[in-house]
Parts: sequence; C-alpha cells; structure tokens
Amino acid sequence: MMFVASKLLSFAIEPLCWVLIFLLAGVLLSRRRPRLGNGLVWAALAALILSGWIFIPNLLLRDLESRYPPLPDRTDIQRYVEMQRYVGVVVLGGALSDSKLWTAHGQVALNDQAERMTAAVTLTQKYPHLKVIFSGGIASVPPTGLTEAQRAQQFFNELGVPPTRVMYEGSSRNTYENAYFSALMPGVDKRMPWLLLTSSFHMPRSMGVFRKIGWNVTAYPVDYRTASEGSWYDYSLHDGPKQWELALHELLGFYVYKMSGMI
Repeated sequence: MMFVASKLLSFAIEPLCWVLIFLLAGVLLSRRRPRLGNGLVWAALAALILSGWIFIPNLLLRDLESRYPPLPDRTDIQRYVEMQRYVGVVVLGGALSDSKLWTAHGQVALNDQAERMTAAVTLTQKYPHLKVIFSGGIASVPPTGLTEAQRAQQFFNELGVPPTRVMYEGSSRNTYENAYFSALMPGVDKRMPWLLLTSSFHMPRSMGVFRKIGWNVTAYPVDYRTASEGSWYDYSLHDGPKQWELALHELLGFYVYKMSGMI
C-alpha cells in the first residue's frame, strides 16, 4: 500500500502537474465563478514561472548532497589500503532506463543517474576483492518487464565484470526494500563493513534506512547535481521543473521514512 501511495505522491509533486491542475480548474470555473477562475489561471502562470527558477531546488539538493561527503582524498596506494577494510559495495538501482527500451533494441540503456553503474564498474576494476550487490526490482505500477537486477546483469556482463563478483537482488521496489532484501541474500553479512553506492542526494535516506536495519555501511556518493555555489539568476524551463521534482521527491521520501520509523 505504501509503495502505491508513493507512486501517486510522485505525480503530485511534479511542478507542471500543478500548472495543469490550476489551468484546467481556472478554465472550468471561468464562466460560473470568473473571479476564482481568473485567479487560478494566474496561479498556473505563477507556478509555471516559478518552476523554471533553479536556485531554490538546487539549494535543497545541495543540502542533501552535503550530508555525506565523498571519501577523503588519498593517494592511490593509501586508497587501495583503505579499501581493503570493506568486503563489498551495495549498488542501489535507479540508473537504468525503462525495461521497454532494453527489450525493444537489445541494448544497454542508462538514464541521468548512470554514475551509479559506472562508478560500480570502476570499483570492481580498482579493487578486485570487493563483492558487489546490485539491488533493484521493478518500481513501476503495474510491475512489468525486466527487473533492474536483470538489466544490471546485462550491463555488468557487457562491461566485462566477472559474473562471480556480483550478486543480484531483484525483489525490491524502494529504498527500504533495497536494504531489507539485500540483507537476506545468502552469504551476505550486513555487520561487516560495506560501501553504499547511490546518488548523493539520495544518500541521507539510504544511509538512514540501511543503518536502521543493521547494515554497517559507509557512504560512497556519486551523481552530484549541484556545484558548491549557485546563482539567484539560474533559470530554465527545461531543467527547472526536473530539479524541483527531484528535490521535492527526495525530501518528501526522507521525511515520510523518518515519520514511519524506517530511519
């Protein structure tokens, strides 16, 4: 039930969704209640203009991204020695495009969170001792097509990652289930030191959930969306709505998890 509710809420936090709602309501009410109808049309215009203002969502995302900084800078040798303490890395799904693209063209297809996958490959190449757990099922309603785990297996195989290095968990639909089902996999000891690899803005929720379930994890954030500084004048009707949706989605998810006791 919570999973379905989260999908409905994800539609409600899209800025352009509110533009459409205000506009339709304004048009429908324009004859019976012209004052209210006109007000809603102006609200739609205001929401559209605001959706292109990137500074505020970037500020929210920057706060999320800064909570778990990257591992400290080290020389190659120091980093190699440091990484020996970890038994593996848990890679969270979310970087793979829709299953239909994979089956329609028979090719790997990544989305704008691709660093989750490419960084995982880099870790396997640099540190041969690390195990990899990829966690991701089908997060769509209804659940159809290939799981993310199946798509990830194709990706890792095509890039030459030895099949014995990667374990695949394909039942999870959200971050909580990523942590829960990964811990149940044969041969996985969540008490051992693991790296947790996901997008930087998603790391606060992910670390909270994994630690709550008992994982001994260290954050390995990737896929940054903001620089150290932003400008009040940053504006784009192409990028703005996406940044707003991303920031609101992650903040809402974090606080829902917190209020539900999952963090």
